[in-house]
Amino acid sequence: MFKIKNLLYILLIVALLSACAPEAAPVAEAPAEAQAEEPAEEPEAEEKQLTYCHITPGPDTWYKRVAEGFEFGGSLDGVDIIVVNSDYDVEKELQNIEYCVNQGVDGILVFSFNENGARLAAKAGQDAGIPVVAADSVGSVQEAGQEIVAEVDFDWTEMGEVTATWMAENHPGKDFVHITGNFTSVPMIKINEAILNKSEELGKNKRLDIREGKFNPEVALAAAEDLLQSGLDFEIFYVADEDTGASVMRMLKDKDLLNNPYIVVSENGSPVGIELIKSGDLAFTISSSPGWEGYIAYLALHNYVVGASDEINQHIFLPTIAISEENIDDPMVVVPWEVTPDVFELLTENYFTELLAYRNQ
Repeated sequence: MFKIKNLLYILLIVALLSACAPEAAPVAEAPAEAQAEEPAEEPEAEEKQLTYCHITPGPDTWYKRVAEGFEFGGSLDGVDIIVVNSDYDVEKELQNIEYCVNQGVDGILVFSFNENGARLAAKAGQDAGIPVVAADSVGSVQEAGQEIVAEVDFDWTEMGEVTATWMAENHPGKDFVHITGNFTSVPMIKINEAILNKSEELGKNKRLDIREGKFNPEVALAAAEDLLQSGLDFEIFYVADEDTGASVMRMLKDKDLLNNPYIVVSENGSPVGIELIKSGDLAFTISSSPGWEGYIAYLALHNYVVGASDEINQHIFLPTIAISEENIDDPMVVVPWEVTPDVFELLTENYFTELLAYRNQ
């Protein structure tokens, strides 16, 4: 009996101990095959801020408008523009070329007042790996065998020939004197030669003298007064450009000599010139917009910098348009000097469509 009781106590204790024991920890399932982690997306590289440097030759209005046209182009594409002025000083121009290169800019527009400046800038740019475009270099860079992205010009030879032809057709038998800009300016060299050569070919007007006006109204005025006192028998003053020639016209008008017998001929189609044509004080001029030229120079440079074009040694000519009473109020013919976005864009679409194609790429 005792043995049975003890056995029951033992069984009861075992049962109680089993009930109090903690539950077995669940067996962990084998983890599912880990999914391959996708690499984190790399942040997009920030677009490089482009900076172009423009070397302008001096303070003349023409050069200011070229700079404004160049800056206008930069404003459309978010390009920073640096403008440095050489003030008609060869040494300062060389310093400006060096400055632009040392700044590590992405492109250079050079407008030189002498035959060597544009070539030297193109060479310095090539050595530094900086694309260069030249304004009003009249092809002199490529003629010297120097590589350049583009030279942007008006056809100064054609301008001179058109002017000489107008004098022959409208004032045959009347000789002329010529007050040019700077003797060292490549455009002036071209236009001076063209007027002389074409007038000699036509045989209707003879050039009796040529003076340097330096694009300075006071210098041109002094030259005109001296020519009046020279004893030369002439009736036509050619003065480059209209803003400079205005001083000559005022002097002649004060002496009651304007159009009696002396007439004044010029070029450029500036706002001053347009008003002088309308008033009858200026007999003839040609439309050429430096603002539009600066914009076209910007587009030629920018296309190359952004890889939209790899063409080099381009020679881009803007159209030459004689101004008449019939077209004097048409901005598509008498192109504004000042930046006029709608006119500049439409003219560029008409004449240089390929320069705008990068915007659609």
